[in-house]
Amino acid sequence: MELRVTAAPDEPDLLFLPWDLPLEEWPAERLVALPRGISRHVVRFVRLHGVVYAVKEVEGPLAEREYGLLRDLNRLDIPSVEPVGIVEGRVSSKTGERLPHALVTQHLQFSLPYRALFSSTLRAETAVRLLDALAALLVRLHLAGFAWNDCSLSNTLFLRDAGEFAAYLVDAETGELHPSLSDGQRENDLEVARINVFGELLDLQAGEMLHDSIDPKETANSVVERYEKLWAELTSEREIAVGDRRRLDALVRRLNQLGFDVAELSVTTGSRGDSFVVRPKVVDAGHHTRRLLRLTGLDVQENQARRLLNDLDEYVARARHPSMVNKDTDPGDLDEDVLAHRWLSQVFEPVVRSVPRQLRGKLEPAQVFHEVLEHRWFLSEREGRDVGLRRAASSYVDNVLSAKPDEFAVLGRPIEEADQVEEEHSPT
Repeated sequence: MELRVTAAPDEPDLLFLPWDLPLEEWPAERLVALPRGISRHVVRFVRLHGVVYAVKEVEGPLAEREYGLLRDLNRLDIPSVEPVGIVEGRVSSKTGERLPHALVTQHLQFSLPYRALFSSTLRAETAVRLLDALAALLVRLHLAGFAWNDCSLSNTLFLRDAGEFAAYLVDAETGELHPSLSDGQRENDLEVARINVFGELLDLQAGEMLHDSIDPKETANSVVERYEKLWAELTSEREIAVGDRRRLDALVRRLNQLGFDVAELSVTTGSRGDSFVVRPKVVDAGHHTRRLLRLTGLDVQENQARRLLNDLDEYVARARHPSMVNKDTDPGDLDEDVLAHRWLSQVFEPVVRSVPRQLRGKLEPAQVFHEVLEHRWFLSEREGRDVGLRRAASSYVDNVLSAKPDEFAVLGRPIEEADQVEEEHSPT
């Protein structure tokens, strides 16, 4: 058979990986030791020119289908891994037997699977934030017309997002993309999610990897409850009195606070004629992310964007305060876009640059900035005065960031050792 690689041209060295060997037999020097969730397929990680890729063995039709679905999800701006290519026509150089296709995706930097997050030391409050992220991801998928059909913690990666988490879809092979979903399709997804999460937490509990305060059944049920609350917030009808602009504005602001933009409202006359029934018709996620990107060019997670925008808005307010403005001030210098650029160069970038090169692999820049702001508040409260951003950044780097593990420090052990650790912590 002829080896065929369908991939973006950005990484031609993908062609030269040992495709004539099953993934289980790939040499350790080719691999990167990263934590893997439970998968029905063999998955390995490789690094090429500083970029880490996940390679999954899967039969041909499923590989092609998943590749297409992941491309669709990326096009729709749904949080999911980025598909890179498909390798087909693989033949074992040892036995001459046909090998499964390989689906290649780009590894989501700074992300972790649930088994690396849930542990005997994970507090119940942190688990709640993880489940909030999973429920929000499922809502976004359903709003886009995507039925996952296998929603689970194993098929999700989590990124730190300010004080919360952001969830990303990893496995799409069972998914279906439709113009919209029926209530029955959504309910089926929710039931599958509940059963899968319950089973995964029982698995951790059996391996003594789950904190005693986390109840698997209650936790699994809470995913559904959180989803239903957010879904109702985004899609439910509200009856608003004619002329009550305040309530309509409040509805839009509330959805913005949740991180969603309202692109279109469906408005019909109420039964008595003195009110309107309003329902969000088109809701797009990423309200704060889009605003921050427009103002600064920073592309970060939604909660990180919200936190950075809070600091940016405070900076703008200070710059426009009467005590800071005089008759010689050029009005153009007070435009939001101009002040946002000044904030980026005078506030955000100096904090990021204060992190030594050897520590920059620990957290994303936006997460570092968020944590510096939190550290500044802590120091200021302790000393009863504002310690300033520069001192807070220095203290954070020396006393907090330097002690944090990064991907390589935690996961950079030899691949054989990483596999052994994973097996030792897996329940039998």
